[in-house]
Amino acid sequence: MAERPSDDLQPSRLAAISLGLSVVVLFVAVLSIPLAISDELGLTPGETTAWIIGIYGVAGVSALVLALRYHQPLAVTGNIFILLFIASLGTEMSWAELVGAAMVAGAVVLLLGPLGLTGRLSVWLPGAIVFGLLAGAVLPFTVEMFTELPDAPAIIGTTLVVYLLSRRFLEPRVPAILPAMVAGLVVAGILGEYGPFPGSGPVPTPVITTPDFSLQAILTVMPVMVVLMTVQANIPSMVFLREQGYDPPEGTVNVVSGGGTVAGSLLGPMGVSLSLPATALGAGPDAGDKSVREWTVYVMAVGSIAIALLAGFATQLADFLPDSLLVAVIGVAVIGLLEQALSAITKGPLRWGPLFAFVIALSGMTLAGFGAFFWAIVGGLAVSFLLEREEWKTLL
Repeated sequence: MAERPSDDLQPSRLAAISLGLSVVVLFVAVLSIPLAISDELGLTPGETTAWIIGIYGVAGVSALVLALRYHQPLAVTGNIFILLFIASLGTEMSWAELVGAAMVAGAVVLLLGPLGLTGRLSVWLPGAIVFGLLAGAVLPFTVEMFTELPDAPAIIGTTLVVYLLSRRFLEPRVPAILPAMVAGLVVAGILGEYGPFPGSGPVPTPVITTPDFSLQAILTVMPVMVVLMTVQANIPSMVFLREQGYDPPEGTVNVVSGGGTVAGSLLGPMGVSLSLPATALGAGPDAGDKSVREWTVYVMAVGSIAIALLAGFATQLADFLPDSLLVAVIGVAVIGLLEQALSAITKGPLRWGPLFAFVIALSGMTLAGFGAFFWAIVGGLAVSFLLEREEWKTLL
């Protein structure tokens, strides 16, 4: 167990707290993403309130408990990539089916942790094929942003331009989505596009959804969520922590990730995992002396829990923010994932399988009762097995 920091580390602790506050601001900005998704899926205010409580509350409590127990910057958050994946499934399956499938995915991660099988997962289901699926899943959101651009050029155009400029000049110090969101809010205010101010109406009561454990939904959602929580999030985050001199409790992290996903998904489908960007901030040298970097996570966790406690008011932001701004925010939010996914498709050693996964996911096809995302995994694996078996062996 790490030694407690002394008073002469106070300036270093302030650096960690400052970084934690910047991440909390990002949490508030990212809140527009689940709000946009809930609007896209037609969720009730009660369902949206419960979902926000799950996304922010369960992750915040998990992060706080881990940081207090191990005195390490274990930055557990709601997995944003999973939220975007859930958004792309709204027309294929019901909210209750998504809840059930997410709970099963969490249970699988919960079992993988003690068995030490997360490393083998990237061989059984190569990450490139999953990212091929994700590229096809999120591309429509970026396309919609440009489709709606002629109807709302000021809001969408400003959000996009500021996002691109921020990526060029501000990242990694400031996440690009934050200034993009602020710019969109300012333009929307100038144009008078806002709706009723939050708090002017009744606060919605959270609604717990009874899960529907549909086989089709489970086979479609579970493999992707498991890979995103482990291969895309937990594993690289723990690698970064080790590079910074920490000894992260891998088994415990996966147990918390899986258990948090099972519990949180009772409030709405979600994934709890380490966040590589937040981990890079909290565990890196900018967060001060190594012995006090855990304070970054303390601040992040408390901020996340506060958002969950105010979820009823946050839900009213869906009526307050103009639809065009929500389209713009979710559009720019997926650009980074789209770039990462397309890069994974082309970098090798597998290319044909990921390419077919991308095309099938984008097609929207339904066959034998299963949707495009299920067949994207099946088709991608089959094509890689047929055409690039030798390349696959290099992953062993």
